[in-house]
This record gives sequence, structure tokens and C-alpha cells, in this order.
Amino acid sequence: MVFSRWSKILAPLLISVLLLVSACGGSTTPKNQGFADAQKQSTSRSAQREMAQQNKQEVAGGEFNKFFPQPGGGFERVFAQEKKGFAEAKLKKDGQDLAMLSISDVAGNPAAAQKFQNATQKIGGYPSVAQGKNATVVLVNNRFQVKVTSKNPSFSQSDREAWLQKFDLNGLAKLK
Repeated sequence: MVFSRWSKILAPLLISVLLLVSACGGSTTPKNQGFADAQKQSTSRSAQREMAQQNKQEVAGGEFNKFFPQPGGGFERVFAQEKKGFAEAKLKKDGQDLAMLSISDVAGNPAAAQKFQNATQKIGGYPSVAQGKNATVVLVNNRFQVKVTSKNPSFSQSDREAWLQKFDLNGLAKLK
């Protein structure tokens, strides 16, 4: 009698434990191996980025402000964002956003400079590339990306190039 009662309780309990142990097995299946490989690659990229940042400390965003073009001629420059390694300003005229002006430090991301290796155009003596239809970018000293992005259809590629030349690119090149 007592054995019968224990078997009714113990049997489902043992089956539950067996299912739990088999479901949480410690072996790495091929499906899980892909995740482990991706995690390993991601971790190594993070380590590479950290090493690059240690070698070249990113500049504080506020340090970039002095290299932006000065407002005037009906244009207004409104700083929109500053963070470590990045500063951005809106270019406005008559209350309309015409473009976004930005400087970013790519010291922590050396791959970002690779797109300039085959650049055929130069602005202010520095390699320049188009990013899509609405952005033009210059690489200064293989470290700083200066970018003008059109926010209004009237702001053309030639406008972007003209505003890139208004940045103090040579001053930016001296920044460490």
C-alpha cells in the first residue's frame, strides 16, 4: 500500500527530472555552434575596436565645434548633438533645415576610413566620397570624417561640396 502511494508520486517526479535534464543538456549542437562563433567574432571585433581607441583616444565632441563653418549670409548654424567622437549641427536658412553638418572621429573604427582608399575626388586636399544621393564626406588625416547631408531637395551636391570647403579642414588635421 505504502509502496503504491510512493510509486504514484515518485514516477511522475522522476520523469519530470529526466525531461528537465535532457532538455538542458550541456552539449553544443551545430545549431548552437553558429551562435558561439558569432559571439566569438563579435567579441574579437570589440577587442580590436578597444585597442584602436586606446591607441588613439577619441576627441570630445565639443572640441569639433571650432572647425565648423561660421554662420552668415542668411545661414544659421545650430549645434544639435555633441558626444565623444562626434558633433553635429543643422544648417538653416529662412527657418528651413537645409543640411546636417557633422564631424566624427573614426579612431575607434578604422574600417570606416576604408571607403576613401579609392576616392578620386578631393575637397580641400582631402579625399572625398559621395554617400548615397544626399551626402558628401571628406576624410581628414585618415581619422576625421566631415560630412554634409542634404535635408532639402534644393541643397545640391555642389552646395554640399562648397560647405565642406568652409570647414577648417587644415585646423582639424592638426587635432590630436
